[in-house]
Amino acid sequence: MSEVSARRRFGEGPLSRAATLIYSLLVVEGLFLVATAPGLIALTLLGGDAANVPLVAACALPLGPALSAALYALRHRSRDLTDLHPAAAFWRGYKANVRGVLKIWVPWLVALAVVGTNLANFAVAGVPGWWAVLLVLVALAALLWAANALVITSLFAFRAVDVARLASYFLMRHPKAALGNASLLIVAGGITMVATELAPALLASVFAAALLWNSRPMIAEVRERFTA
Repeated sequence: MSEVSARRRFGEGPLSRAATLIYSLLVVEGLFLVATAPGLIALTLLGGDAANVPLVAACALPLGPALSAALYALRHRSRDLTDLHPAAAFWRGYKANVRGVLKIWVPWLVALAVVGTNLANFAVAGVPGWWAVLLVLVALAALLWAANALVITSLFAFRAVDVARLASYFLMRHPKAALGNASLLIVAGGITMVATELAPALLASVFAAALLWNSRPMIAEVRERFTA
């Protein structure tokens, strides 16, 4: 057996593929935590007061570019155990996408902060109860839209306005993907409730991998219909 054949078999077996995935997830998770450390540290210092909702949004500012870099790195990871560079892919994705991501992430955070502030002060607002249900639905739709927008802007080069339109379009185009992403949000919310608000950040790379998996139909269609 030649050396090339042995190397190919070593890098392509099921155990090797599992090892590449685990290694990539661990490295990407570590880099995600490094990139978001200022916001996460500040978040731990905030109390549960409703007035802190805008500050929570500010703390979440680094999460967008870091999650985008995680998506990029996991999407472009090598399946060969002998050719792994997840750290390089993470920082390459971070540098390439940070400006585009912030054009989407900042307005979305502002909008979500407005909704969160209204919900936090709902008891003193004196408005009908159905208004709270509407706000929750708006927040959920915004979260699902942001998931699509992050995937698109992380993997493709579009203007921010086009990313926004495509993200909205694919919410209706692929409802199964939206349902899968909603399930991820429920899991993240459950983990936060039983542990701490920082717990989902410790599983960010796993959530990013699951988001990519749910978004496969959207990614394929974007590549086929909207790229040259």
